[in-house]
Amino acid sequence: MPDPKNNTPFPSEGINEEWFSYATNHSEQVPEILIELEKETHQKVLQPRMMSGRLQGRFLSLLSHLIAPKTIVEIGTYTGYATLSLAEGLAEEGIIHTIDHNEELVSIQKRYFKKSPFTSKIKGHLGKALELLPQIEGPYDLVFIDADKENYDAYFKEVLPKMRQGGLIISDNVIWSGKVLRNADPSDQATTALKKYNDKLRSDHRIQTTLIPLRDGLTLSRVL
Repeated sequence: MPDPKNNTPFPSEGINEEWFSYATNHSEQVPEILIELEKETHQKVLQPRMMSGRLQGRFLSLLSHLIAPKTIVEIGTYTGYATLSLAEGLAEEGIIHTIDHNEELVSIQKRYFKKSPFTSKIKGHLGKALELLPQIEGPYDLVFIDADKENYDAYFKEVLPKMRQGGLIISDNVIWSGKVLRNADPSDQATTALKKYNDKLRSDHRIQTTLIPLRDGLTLSRVL
């Protein structure tokens, strides 16, 4: 989820809108259910830009298909766009656990999960992720971190011991509308936390990491 207080374009969109549109138009077609969810999110939710975009959604789906995960853990559901995208690649008996603390979004999430082909594979959890993660058994094949930025490091520490070798941890919004490129205001806790988190992932020898400037930045970390 991007910075809800920043309404400027994401770096990759702002640099070249034409390129971004071209990439989206030449990627896999977006499923109709996600187009419907995108439209409703823009109509009914206060900060629709916090939803994963179409190109990012197709990328998450592709990564999930490559791994064919049995267990996915998503930290930060929002309206469920990324949840449904990731669920597309689940193994036949796979399940995605998705965690969010916002009760107001549950009705949208449940409605779209129910109408999707993956309804039996999606397990929603309402509450604080750091309290719920210990209750979700491993091993995890894929983890998507997209919640409060101040706790990214804590989430990473919690999930890493449960990751299988070769599993993938994806961290969203690591460019943070370009804020990580500048000196952070000491009062800006989210940017400060993300800068430290990005540095940590790069130097952590337990993972192989690449930061991709897609939308608001995605870091892919393969567990060694």
